Amino acid sequence: MRAVILQPSYIPWRGYFDLIRRADVFVFYDDVQYDKHGWRNRNRVKTPRGSHWLTIPVRSRGATHGLLIKDAQTNGETEWPRKHFETLRQLYAPAPYFSDYLPWLETAYADPPPLLADYTIATTIELAGMLGITSTKFLRSSTLGIGGRKTDRLVAILQALGATEYLSGPSARDYLEPEKFLAAGIDLQYIEYAYPEYPQLYPPYDPFVTILDLLFMTGGDALRYIRG
Repeated sequence: MRAVILQPSYIPWRGYFDLIRRADVFVFYDDVQYDKHGWRNRNRVKTPRGSHWLTIPVRSRGATHGLLIKDAQTNGETEWPRKHFETLRQLYAPAPYFSDYLPWLETAYADPPPLLADYTIATTIELAGMLGITSTKFLRSSTLGIGGRKTDRLVAILQALGATEYLSGPSARDYLEPEKFLAAGIDLQYIEYAYPEYPQLYPPYDPFVTILDLLFMTGGDALRYIRG
């Protein structure tokens, strides 16, 4: 049984959904430190002038040190849902499949929940379904009651799930301790991100933008550009 453990992110890129596609169980790692300048609350879209960040403002009241992802609150005093929706509509209205996803987009930005992870996890699961990824089971690490730090905690989660294989992104090679997976009888593997190009509205080609770009441009064929 193959598992993936990854922090929830805002409208992630296609590599994130490739990990979901390959997993039997995908665990949103939501009870770890919130990283202020990571991908938890932002992602990029294509524009005629290059890539542009869509960022959900997070209510921090100063430093976010010690704040867990699951506890991060969006700033309800701003109009970010309307602004993000309008930005996406203006940029992607010419895309061939934008109208197919417009009803979902309107619903997704109509009334987001106050907790960031509640929103990003729900939309990620919905997007996976729209891509045709339907067999993966989703969990949140905060529901498992498993403590520990770093690799030890990952291994403990995997053991609790009965996982025999752990699939990770390539950057984790820098900090994972493979001997601990080996000792637990868990096969540690790394994904290699290599995907075919697809048509984009605005040059130059950028493979690292949100999955919405791929959906709006390729529609029902999107998964073909994730499988490679």
